Amino acid sequence: MIPEGRGMPPTEALRQRAVDALSEAFAQDLISVEEFERRVELAHRADSMEALRKLLDDLPRPEQLPSRQEARSLAETGDPRGEIEAHGPRPMATHVPEQTVVLGLLGGGVRRGAWHPARYNYAIGVLGGAELDFRDCAMPPVTDVRAFAVMGGVEIIVPPDVIVETSGVGILGGFEHISPEPGAPRNAPVLRVSGLALMGGVEVRVRYPGESERDAKRRRKLERREQKRLPGGGA
Repeated sequence: MIPEGRGMPPTEALRQRAVDALSEAFAQDLISVEEFERRVELAHRADSMEALRKLLDDLPRPEQLPSRQEARSLAETGDPRGEIEAHGPRPMATHVPEQTVVLGLLGGGVRRGAWHPARYNYAIGVLGGAELDFRDCAMPPVTDVRAFAVMGGVEIIVPPDVIVETSGVGILGGFEHISPEPGAPRNAPVLRVSGLALMGGVEVRVRYPGESERDAKRRRKLERREQKRLPGGGA
């Protein structure tokens, strides 16, 4: 995977190859989030190809890893209707920028579609709004969003097959994460949302690709109605 060359500094292409291999191992649930982050940091700091190879020595070679489709079929997706599997496993991004900023100042800033999330994403709504839609993205294993809403709003939309962790503060405002959908699989990408809502609001919403907020509300209403009809589901 990483060629011999004792003492020689690795090229950026070789560093990226190592990060790609670590991303694949994380996607197959072979290493934890913390271990993945540690190794990626060491890969960027490695001063020799030998140091780079040591980060991969205990991992299977790419040809020995199961495909993501095979790995996903062995795990519970948490989606009772199978819609996530119908769209295939979520692709993992391999080329990830370090940071990006989406600013809504007296207006709106939007990222949606097949955009490229950075490792650190800053969403700022000041007397305006910022929107980050991750439903059509190839995401890295771990993505951080720092959301700041000051007399404005930040909306973050994620698909059900992403693990969301939130930690924020609302001061005369709200920092809200509503996830009525089933849980994501263990090897899913992780989105960490933190920040501050000051006389404004930060909202994290779960929706399927192509689904509007109105469609999502209608679907949840129908699901609750069907759930009540099941034995033990209530009157």
